[in-house]
Amino acid sequence: MRDHPELALFFCLAAGYLVGKLRVGPITLGGICGTLIVSLLIGTRHVSVDDDVKTVFFALFIFSLGYMAGPQFFANLNRSSLRFFTLCFIELVCVLGIAYGLAKAFDLDVGTAAGILAGAATESAVVGTATEAIGKLSDLTSEQITQYQGHVATAYTVCYLFGLITIVLFTSQIMPMLLRINLADASRELWEKMRGGHAGLEADEREALPGTVGRTYLVTRADGRTVGELESALGGHITVEGVKRGSKLLTPSPELELTLSDLVQIVGRRSAIIEAGREIGPETPAVPGLDTPLATSQVAVTEKATAGATIDRLEKRHPEFREDGAYITDVLRNDQHLPASAETVLQRGDVLTLVGARGGLNRLVAKIGAVVKNDSTDFVYIGFGIVAGSLLGQIVVKLGDVPMSLGTGGGCLIAGLVFGWFRSRKQTFGAFPPQAATTLKDMGLAVFIACTGLAAGPQAWPLLKEYGALLPFAGIAMVLVPATISLVVGRKLLKIEKPLLIGAIAGQQCSTPAITSITQVAQSSVPLLGYTITYTLSNFLLPLTGPILVGVLGPDQRTERTHHAQDPSQP
Repeated sequence: MRDHPELALFFCLAAGYLVGKLRVGPITLGGICGTLIVSLLIGTRHVSVDDDVKTVFFALFIFSLGYMAGPQFFANLNRSSLRFFTLCFIELVCVLGIAYGLAKAFDLDVGTAAGILAGAATESAVVGTATEAIGKLSDLTSEQITQYQGHVATAYTVCYLFGLITIVLFTSQIMPMLLRINLADASRELWEKMRGGHAGLEADEREALPGTVGRTYLVTRADGRTVGELESALGGHITVEGVKRGSKLLTPSPELELTLSDLVQIVGRRSAIIEAGREIGPETPAVPGLDTPLATSQVAVTEKATAGATIDRLEKRHPEFREDGAYITDVLRNDQHLPASAETVLQRGDVLTLVGARGGLNRLVAKIGAVVKNDSTDFVYIGFGIVAGSLLGQIVVKLGDVPMSLGTGGGCLIAGLVFGWFRSRKQTFGAFPPQAATTLKDMGLAVFIACTGLAAGPQAWPLLKEYGALLPFAGIAMVLVPATISLVVGRKLLKIEKPLLIGAIAGQQCSTPAITSITQVAQSSVPLLGYTITYTLSNFLLPLTGPILVGVLGPDQRTERTHHAQDPSQP
């Protein structure tokens, strides 16, 4: 492995994700934590990978993260989301304050303090931003930089384990008891309220009487009437999708005149379809060649008026939904599927799945957004985005005598947010399919973590012997303190609905395992509505805490370590 770093790297990924699959009750470590554990063990044998590999893959990870979060991050910068932003602010202040307090109280070096921050906040991106910031502390020797960067990885591993267990158990098991609710019942009640009192379907259920249907009729009463007259007579709630005259299939234009014995296929709302026989003639069985299937289209919301509107308001503003028999079956925000209920608030960049008759669907799509073109990745757009982020990260601004810069991590994160937001406004360029973005994000982070663990291996054991008892305590405390404060503030002051609040607290911690466990307990996706807002904001804000902490502690660390190096006998 020392001679073939690619062997070491991919072995860490494979073995790490295998370890991450091990389950104890509702808890799994996850692939990232598993990769770090395996790479730390292998790193103790002085196996390493070139630092440039780590930099490249970290840039891919952080840009993809920003790109995916960009549309919702900017959409959430409004008054209606201010109460959820408060929860993210509580998280930032608490984790920074606790990490700084522990560093001062226990005389922790900057690497250990940053690792505690990253692990306890269960935010892997902080490892990258903090490690990069430590590398820019100009008064440290290369040996000190390597040592402190190794401490980041080791402290992160231990704190992440205890922080992960704490956030999963606290949100999914303890919070419902503190709020005195049955999470499944409360989620179902809120879901029914959002749907106007109508209960939703379970995952394995389908409507016995779907709202949009298709039927074929034999023309007897409609002889001599045009297609347009027929659609008007039925209130505009149906569309004629096909006409068969003898063996010929005719194009159903509004001017087409129907004749006796024509076979007509119509699609529309069930209530209008029932009345159609009185206007056209007797209903017939399905006719070969005339069975037009309902079309499905994924459309990105780009219409300005749609941003901030509920699905109910959107459907009322666009009568094509009812007239053409189109309806929304799914709402995709980032990589999260939200319930397509009447009260779900839409944001610019949301991807709606529309189902209905093809002609009406095309007219509707043209009004509310653009058909998503995500068939292949636009590497021109993505490449220039990472270039812009890297250049932005090289800008240095001096605050007094202290040079400050975003670095590759901060620059690529901001570039990703802006490029992702700009793409969402009209999704006809800059394609980055969600599956591709997720793959690059996950692989970029996994490779970065593996490289970090390999480099940190030699420093792991000495740090654990020195701070072994402190790290688990820090991991638990830095989850419980902000989560408990957010629970009280969110309920007493912000009046957030209980299932949404539980999901939002998981989101402020950026914990995917926690929201997975919450939705399993809730037997509903309702908590996701709170999770997506805080998750998006924290995904951007938490990585910035690494450089902030390093910047605050850095000067003290430089002075202290230099003094010790000059006089080793000084305690």
